[in-house]
Amino acid sequence: MRIRTALPADLPALREIERAAGESFRAIGMAAIADDEPPSLEVLTHYERAGRAWVAVDESDAPVGYLLARLVDGDVHVEQVSVHPRMQGRGAGSALLTRAEEYAVEVGAPALTLTTFAEVPWNAPYYRRRGFTEAELTPGLRAVREHEAAIGLDRWPRVAMRRPVGPGQSQSRSAAR
Repeated sequence: MRIRTALPADLPALREIERAAGESFRAIGMAAIADDEPPSLEVLTHYERAGRAWVAVDESDAPVGYLLARLVDGDVHVEQVSVHPRMQGRGAGSALLTRAEEYAVEVGAPALTLTTFAEVPWNAPYYRRRGFTEAELTPGLRAVREHEAAIGLDRWPRVAMRRPVGPGQSQSRSAAR
């Protein structure tokens, strides 16, 4: 799976990927998540211009997944990862996380963090298999969680997670363990 930095022309496709990926939530009784609007073009443009938006692309260079990241308390915080359902299970999400890990090393961040649904199989359980563990709420992660609660995401259990990066820390290829 090839990963590259997102381009302005990719951004509308990222919204469609988000919509398609969100449909999986409908099947497990989380229709509100499936119905949630994807990030706006303005938000996506912010990440793209900051160099913190990456896409997994198919053989025709069309995006099939994406990852957005920002710095939170000195760590690289994975804000969003979405993969189109037709490409799920083919390594796109893993490859995107590997790119986020590489970025963390590039900027000298000690870890990746994220917040996710605790009980959704492709959320916290997936990240645990990728080496993430439950994280203490730092001031920045607390602010992320407060925002999530304010927009209604706490209707379902959520968790903050962290994984150290750097030499001897890589868990990027351990998904099969």
